[in-house]
Amino acid sequence: MTPSPSMDLDAALSRARMLFSMLSSPKLRAALGARLTGREQIDVADRPAGAEHRNGTRDAAHTRSSSTDAPVDRIDWLRADGQVDAPMLREVVDALTLMRSSDAILEVPRLESLPPREVDRIAASGRIARMVFERLGADGALSEAELNAGISMIAPDPALVRRDAVDSGVLERAADGSRYRLAQLLQPPVALPPGSPALTSPGAR
Repeated sequence: MTPSPSMDLDAALSRARMLFSMLSSPKLRAALGARLTGREQIDVADRPAGAEHRNGTRDAAHTRSSSTDAPVDRIDWLRADGQVDAPMLREVVDALTLMRSSDAILEVPRLESLPPREVDRIAASGRIARMVFERLGADGALSEAELNAGISMIAPDPALVRRDAVDSGVLERAADGSRYRLAQLLQPPVALPPGSPALTSPGAR
């Protein structure tokens, strides 16, 4: 899928994140439902502003509404009367569709740095390695130079990403270090007897 020139991918994805964050909260979920169905407008019309009980306590429903108004008001595609901005929602759908497609890599900016935590960095390196093979359409092996060039288009420090991907088993490396393959493109590994030399040396650099 190719995004329209006017699509603001970051804004569209932010709207999706906000919506699902709200849906995870029972109170916000109720407030959102009230606005979408128009119940919120009915409640406000039937209730005098600042209505209080005789003992001076504010009505519980009114208090709940006040505590959830601000988050709901931040949803820019949902008006106070419950009407939605259909074109804006279609853009969110298009953005989510794009991010699930093979074109996503063309829309995500290059990483400025790798995650600081080792476990996160290794996981990211594995994903980057897979993205390079998908992007280059490689169904076999890549040379180290080709792999490094592909990684550098996505993230800094190609050597670190490459080593992490080998260490984690995402990539398999030829014995002479000249070629790399995605592990799933190889035949299932054959169990070797104890003491046999490995076909690859993940710890090697």
